[in-house]
Amino acid sequence: MNMGHGGGHEIGGHKLAHFAGLTFNMDTLTMTWLTMAIVIILAVVATRRAAIVPRGWQNFLEMAVTALLDQIDNTMGPKGRKLAPLIITLFLFLVVGNELGLVPGFTSPTNDINTTLGLALMVVILVHIIGVREKGAVRYVKHFFEPYIPFVIINIIEELAKPITLSFRLFGNILAGEILLIILGMLVPYVIPTAWLAFSVFVGIVQAFIFTMLSMSYLSNSLNNEH
Repeated sequence: MNMGHGGGHEIGGHKLAHFAGLTFNMDTLTMTWLTMAIVIILAVVATRRAAIVPRGWQNFLEMAVTALLDQIDNTMGPKGRKLAPLIITLFLFLVVGNELGLVPGFTSPTNDINTTLGLALMVVILVHIIGVREKGAVRYVKHFFEPYIPFVIINIIEELAKPITLSFRLFGNILAGEILLIILGMLVPYVIPTAWLAFSVFVGIVQAFIFTMLSMSYLSNSLNNEH
């Protein structure tokens, strides 16, 4: 679908580059690097001159970090604090990445299934690594056969479904939001697209929060004695 969003870009399509037999979505890579740069810049700006009474970006980031730390404590328990840097960074990356596609001429890195699936796989792999480390390899593998041995099939299917559902939920919502924004801009300019743009900002934040909360839930199972 090739429709202009201000500067114009192709929704659902990608600028491809080939190297060593591999294909790279260059627009996704560019937007991913840009998202990472923005997150780093925001963190530096907010913490370089930290004030006792926060204001500006420092106030925004402190509110976000405090809210996430509360969620980490409630969802993951005291052990979750050691994963706080990962959780907070993941949330900030998703918020910035989701909103980037609302800027004319840009796309969201999260409108590419490769990005969302990569993030989901990172979380699920980390779940199993932490599970083995916290419970031991034998005990961790054993839980897949509980409460009865035949349940191993269901438990494995559940594990395989986690990265799929986690990634497709974020990918689908962000891609659909960008497509709708462009279509509304073509059919009914100005008022409705502006209202949808404001709503899309909210949706981007909510989707980042949902992805982060589900990731915390999965990680919590590995940190707790009961899986």
